[in-house]
Amino acid sequence: MPKNKKTEWQVGDPTISIVGEQFCNPYPMDLMVKRKVQSFSKDHYQVFDPSGNLLLQIDGQAWGINRKRVMTDPAGFTILTMRQKGMTLKNKWEVHGGESKEREDLLFTVHQSMAVSLKTSVDVFLAENNNVKKSNTCDFHASGGYSNISFKVFKSDALIAGVGVTHKFTWGSFCKGKCNFTVRVNPEVDYAFIIALLVMVDDNEN
Repeated sequence: MPKNKKTEWQVGDPTISIVGEQFCNPYPMDLMVKRKVQSFSKDHYQVFDPSGNLLLQIDGQAWGINRKRVMTDPAGFTILTMRQKGMTLKNKWEVHGGESKEREDLLFTVHQSMAVSLKTSVDVFLAENNNVKKSNTCDFHASGGYSNISFKVFKSDALIAGVGVTHKFTWGSFCKGKCNFTVRVNPEVDYAFIIALLVMVDDNEN
């Protein structure tokens, strides 16, 4: 869990590359995230840069057991796959590179911090962290979601993403199952990793 006194990841800090270095930028990024409910059980995310260029897409199940969400690039190439592991009080996700299910391709796991809480929060353990079952020390921590109009990701006590989350809300878009907002990703932080966490936190919240 992050400490009460928090710092912020800045230019010059080490690169945080989880999914890939191509998703790390040397400057802060304000990403526009558009979410649309396509059916009762499916929804679709699109992520754009400040110039309106499509960067990422995420498709998958909004309901059901052993849900799966797939992140692709604009050309449709699979970047990673998020899989929920069963239905428990404290949700768990496993994230693999590409479409793989193999252990050697595991990138990280996400565990819901508390079974019952007013604000959804998750602990993130990288694949190389072999002490998940022996220690409560996580590599990252995330909290928030759509309904909280807040989303923050921490590495230890340092804020690495989530500053300035802003809803773009209209009744027309709400009735059509749409929700648009921006997420600030700090310098040298893997934005594909941040977006994957956002999707899983939101999923747990709902």
